[in-house]
Amino acid sequence: MQTYELIAPCHFGLESVVKNEIYDLGYEITEVDDGRVTFEGDTEALVRANLSLRVAERVLLKVGAFHAETFEELFQGTRALPWEDFLPREAKFWVTKASSVKSRLFSPSDIQSVMKKAMVSRMSEHYGLTVFPETGASYPVRVFLKKDEVTVAIDTTGESLHKRGYRKYKVQAPIAENLAAGLIALTPWRPGRMLVDPFCGSGTFLIEAAMISAHIAPGLTRSFTAEAWDNLIPPSMWAEIREELRGEIDLSVPCDLQGYDIDRDAIYAARENARLAGVDGLIHFQVRPVSELSHPRSYGFIITNPPYGERLEKGQDQDLLLLYRTLGERFKALSAWSLYVITSYSDAEKALGLKAQKNRKIYNGMIKTYFYMFPGPKPRVGAARTGNAKV
Repeated sequence: MQTYELIAPCHFGLESVVKNEIYDLGYEITEVDDGRVTFEGDTEALVRANLSLRVAERVLLKVGAFHAETFEELFQGTRALPWEDFLPREAKFWVTKASSVKSRLFSPSDIQSVMKKAMVSRMSEHYGLTVFPETGASYPVRVFLKKDEVTVAIDTTGESLHKRGYRKYKVQAPIAENLAAGLIALTPWRPGRMLVDPFCGSGTFLIEAAMISAHIAPGLTRSFTAEAWDNLIPPSMWAEIREELRGEIDLSVPCDLQGYDIDRDAIYAARENARLAGVDGLIHFQVRPVSELSHPRSYGFIITNPPYGERLEKGQDQDLLLLYRTLGERFKALSAWSLYVITSYSDAEKALGLKAQKNRKIYNGMIKTYFYMFPGPKPRVGAARTGNAKV
């Protein structure tokens, strides 16, 4: 089976997590760059990556790369790529996105237009057509320019991988599913450990943790653009790998996952989303203010996305200070727990009354945030790590 280069774009700051995911799938990394990881694999790797990667944004099939400082070089470089190896004559193809960093060519619309013309020129020569019907499967192309180096790839995913399909009920400013999974991976939390989110909103952190615990592949219930590429991937391959991944699901795993929110509608949304994800039996949701945060056991985790400045009305700074102060106080009252907070609130550490061991800059949508890490002590040998206490 032919081997390709596959590219997994991701949130800046989560490249190491995606790299580990790809290694766990059994594939070799060829390059790690800001916001993307490149690896080698065949069409089975393409399918498995789409179905299994929790943190990546999408999976791209690399067509080629070249240097271009002018639009003529961009045209000729694009035209020289073997498009006929990927696109059948009836393919619907276009440049869906162009991004440019520190390059002489920077206009996305001009880059897209020039590349489309070059693709048509190459395809015309190969297929003997001057006009393409574009009635077949979609092959959306993405191009990255960095320091005049052009990387061209076809998007195999379609809608971003963060759209698992379970989040039908939303609340204000929800965290993306793949970002939540990535942040969880940056902590020492592992399946079987206690996890509480006192600002759970639509339940994303806890649902992702439950899916990890139960070995539920995140892409099982959604579709992908490449499922229609029968010129490259046998349709049976998608069905066979889905069936294999379904066989790995284990809903009998012990879990202590708890979500609180003061908003009754948010708790309703979280429960419904968990039901749609198939993990409602693994999570306990409850209407509860952060001031009542407690747990009888030791060595648990809090991973949370509390309100912050961009998500509140003007004039609520004092409320924000009180909210974080309360979270810090309740955390200190817990026995040997760890706290992980994603926020853009600049006074988060001061308000919490805690000094982070470290923090990591993460973009939550267009908002620059920081993931503050307050790890607690490791459990003693023989210490209880799990349970089903609902307090």
